[in-house]
Amino acid sequence: MRVKLDAAREEIGTAAADLLSPFGGPVGDAMRYATEGGKRLRGFLVLETARLFDVPRDRALRAAVAIEAVHAYSLIHDDLPCMDDDDLRRGRPTVHRQWDEATAVLAGDALQTLAFEILSDSATHPDATIRAELTLTLARAAGASGMVRGQALDIAAESADAPLTLSEITELQRLKTGRLLEWPCRAGAVLAERDPTPLVDYAAALGLAFQIADDLLDVEGDAARVGKAVGKDAGAGKATFVSLLGVAAARERAETLVAEAQAALSLFGAEAASLRSVAHYVVARDR
Repeated sequence: MRVKLDAAREEIGTAAADLLSPFGGPVGDAMRYATEGGKRLRGFLVLETARLFDVPRDRALRAAVAIEAVHAYSLIHDDLPCMDDDDLRRGRPTVHRQWDEATAVLAGDALQTLAFEILSDSATHPDATIRAELTLTLARAAGASGMVRGQALDIAAESADAPLTLSEITELQRLKTGRLLEWPCRAGAVLAERDPTPLVDYAAALGLAFQIADDLLDVEGDAARVGKAVGKDAGAGKATFVSLLGVAAARERAETLVAEAQAALSLFGAEAASLRSVAHYVVARDR
């Protein structure tokens, strides 16, 4: 699995470098910096779901770069002093530390808008209806009814009188993390004009498993391997899947979600082997 992820990461990186090449100055440099490294899991999910339907690779790659641009923007802004105030991301200084806060904000803004520029371009798909569907669904996944709302709920929880319940954390993470894992699975089917429902079901379980794994890494991980600070949730007294369930039960819940994600792919048989493997990978990873 790791070999396939690495190959996809390189392929997406090459496509991203090409699409980012017109942008100069500190903002352009910061955009490129923010999109380097990382697992590029979201882009991989676009490529693999598109492959199920024989979508041309160049179209899938453009959608993959679009979701990675949105993800990178979200990390830049999430790391800012007014948000999580982090100094380290992917083993390197965060963008506002490498440059400054203004450059970080602008680079994040530029990456977000670049994603929609990519999707609305005819090079992504000749049918304007398909391009509009991709653009609309990403806007909903990333905006005030999706990731942004999840982030707002997370910030509000920090000063709330009582910690979040398990159902509240599940909803928060479905929005904050899950929606940007759901979109790439949807995108592969949309590019092929096929029903995305089984892949959306897969992504819903995958997203929660991914977040539980992140919570476990915050408790058990090593900062040098994870590439960012660990232990912050416990230090802030923040309710997480691990704080509410305990380490053993959280890990068991993640494994159950992996099984649910894999079962959602039954329609695709052996063709979905990589997607089944990546579901296991997200809970077994050490960074």
